[in-house]
Amino acid sequence: MYFCLKHTEMKRFFTAIAILAILGCAKEKEGYSISGDLKNIEDGKMIYLSELDANNQPKKLDSVAVKDGQFMLDLPEVEASNLNFLTIEGVRGNVLFVSENEPIEFQIYKDSLQTSEVKGGKENKLLYAYLDHIKELNMKVGKIRTDLRMQATTTRDSSAMANLQKEEEGLRNSDIAYKKKIAKENPNNFVSILVLSDMINMGASANEVKELFVNLSEKIKQTSIAKALKENLDKRSATEIGSKAPEFTAPNPQGEQIALKDVLGKVTLIDFWAAWCKPCRVENPNVVKVYEKYHDKGFNILGVSLDRAGQKDRWVQAIKDDNLTWEQVSNLQFWNDPVATLYNVRAIPAAFLLDENGVIVATNLRGEALEAKVKELLEK
Repeated sequence: MYFCLKHTEMKRFFTAIAILAILGCAKEKEGYSISGDLKNIEDGKMIYLSELDANNQPKKLDSVAVKDGQFMLDLPEVEASNLNFLTIEGVRGNVLFVSENEPIEFQIYKDSLQTSEVKGGKENKLLYAYLDHIKELNMKVGKIRTDLRMQATTTRDSSAMANLQKEEEGLRNSDIAYKKKIAKENPNNFVSILVLSDMINMGASANEVKELFVNLSEKIKQTSIAKALKENLDKRSATEIGSKAPEFTAPNPQGEQIALKDVLGKVTLIDFWAAWCKPCRVENPNVVKVYEKYHDKGFNILGVSLDRAGQKDRWVQAIKDDNLTWEQVSNLQFWNDPVATLYNVRAIPAAFLLDENGVIVATNLRGEALEAKVKELLEK
């Protein structure tokens, strides 16, 4: 499904393995080089080489001036690869690459940095194959999203909308399979950390990602980005299927504190959304349909909005416009909402389905899948 992603989650992290050991010879470290051609970049402009530090902040490593439309840097050998990037004086954006002990060549286009070419090393070959996959996926999902919005605002053909949602779900499933394949086949490659990070950010099961993480090499697991991923996986386990849903309270539009425990039904949906989130608004009619059909049989919903401070009116109006008649709460703190943090919500819509004991039994169900699961649980 399509999601509204937290901006900080749009940042991606990549790294790789150190190479070279020749038959036990005490060979002196040789380092590696980066070089490239630049289109429409004036001589004298500075090229800056940076990497992500342990806190995922950019750290400058070196720089060189453009000469005759080219640049070159000789660099020390890396013991463990990392996500590096080039920035150009006066040009917005950057060019990503993985530092590895191989000559790395760039073809950089000033007016289109995202189409720049990077060649050299197995790490970068895998990285750019993966990025190409993501670009293609985003194009296909974007087209479906456009068609879905058109259906939602014009014909309102529920059958066509359902087919589009199924098509998007198929793309997402294919994407997950591709990511799993990369992680399984490349346990020594830091691009696998990128892949696993993407999986968890897109709502994959923490336990599923943990199984893939365990199979990575110990050297990769010791990188700062891998350690951060491991910490995230451990936190997400608290809201995995089979775990007791963390308790919370938050204010409703009238300022009254509403507790999760007070709205539990035989089946309860915690629905994270926001007035500004278009995919959430597109999904709301499906949630309304299930609620109206099963509320009298014990199905409750608690909506948790990630709307911004100062935009309470937009939140309240969206509740009215979308006919959301169940309990709604929000701290109006956008992505810093404490309930979203508690549930490790980094993309919306996000949903947690609970049984009568408050145990999480399913997550992120949409449309017909949500109705089928609610029906199944109520009939038990």
